[in-house]
Amino acid sequence: MKGKLHLVPTPLGDPDPNNSLPAPVLSLLPSIRLFFVEELRTARRFLSAAGLKGHIEELELLELNEHTSREQIEAYAQRMGAEDAALISEAGLPAVADPGALLVALAHERGVEVVPHIGPSSLMMALMASGLNGQCFAFTGYLPVKTQVRREAILQLDRTSARLKQSQIIIETPYRNDALLADILEVCRPATRLCVAADITCPTELIRTRTISDWRAEVKKGFTIGKRPCVFVLLG
Repeated sequence: MKGKLHLVPTPLGDPDPNNSLPAPVLSLLPSIRLFFVEELRTARRFLSAAGLKGHIEELELLELNEHTSREQIEAYAQRMGAEDAALISEAGLPAVADPGALLVALAHERGVEVVPHIGPSSLMMALMASGLNGQCFAFTGYLPVKTQVRREAILQLDRTSARLKQSQIIIETPYRNDALLADILEVCRPATRLCVAADITCPTELIRTRTISDWRAEVKKGFTIGKRPCVFVLLG
């Protein structure tokens, strides 16, 4: 029987996989020996917590992240099919706002069955908790780094969101969270609504939806997001 490529989610913040991953996902892991992982140390920690403690050295962990060349990923793809393998990310769902999509595409090209498994997605959890439009939305991902270019992009997102009534989902590197929030508050219209969803599933979780006008008042009172994983959802 030909091996499959399993897409295995990982926890977002809580280090105990039992609190966020279904039992069938955890019961699958001991049967797999080949893992494509974003970062070796994090993967070992996750697999140990997921029940494989004491067996990590028996596994083959191949690193696949934004620095991995296409040629290397193509070499990885040649390993698929001979046995079951798993793709896991740093946090959340593999290949969604995350490296690994090319490996999945190559699996399809090679006729390897791709099996997605249930687990947490910060993007969908932020959207479902935002109170904004969950019928029509777009994941924009990272915005430009340069301030003026980023502000122009935000302005266009605000206009597109209002025109289409489409929620816009944005993410940022944690140390730029507050700079992004400042730019959003600078260029968006006062009635536009913004959800800030930080540390999802952690004890410090914050999910709050306010109008831009209300957010400006909160920031003046000293509100900051800080350097933590955050998803922004905007609806013009």
